[in-house]
Amino acid sequence: MSKPNFKIGIGYDLHRLEENRNLVIGGVKIPYEKGLLGHSDADVLVHAIIDSLLGAIALPDIGTLFPDTDEKYKGANSIELLKKVYKMVKEKGFSIVNLDSNIIAQAPKMMPYIPKMKEVLSSVLELEIENISIKAKTKEHLDSVGEKRAIEAQAVVMVYKS
Repeated sequence: MSKPNFKIGIGYDLHRLEENRNLVIGGVKIPYEKGLLGHSDADVLVHAIIDSLLGAIALPDIGTLFPDTDEKYKGANSIELLKKVYKMVKEKGFSIVNLDSNIIAQAPKMMPYIPKMKEVLSSVLELEIENISIKAKTKEHLDSVGEKRAIEAQAVVMVYKS
């Protein structure tokens, strides 16, 4: 008798806030005076989700698969990278059970944008919205995130292979 095959992956990302950049989190453009600095669009939530998926299926991390030394990823839409990673998950025979994540930002407030983020992620990951959790946290004005110099994200995903 074969046993169900569940795997869990964890992901983390942090990017600095800079002027003259768009702020994109969870595939949603958020109006703010600064955006996240990175080789791609620097979507911290999507990057954390990508690493959680890659970890769950035991593949290298986002920086190895989509290196910032490769010009083809300069300004890349992180949702497009997530689609590539999700394809890898399916090719290995896995389905996503659920996604739990945190966006840690002192500003701007994330709560108004979370429903749209869930819609975007649900569509890309073929996952019901009720199986996607995105929580907004602050750092209580501590460290670079609390001082509004950066935003970070964490993600945990469970995948299943029958």
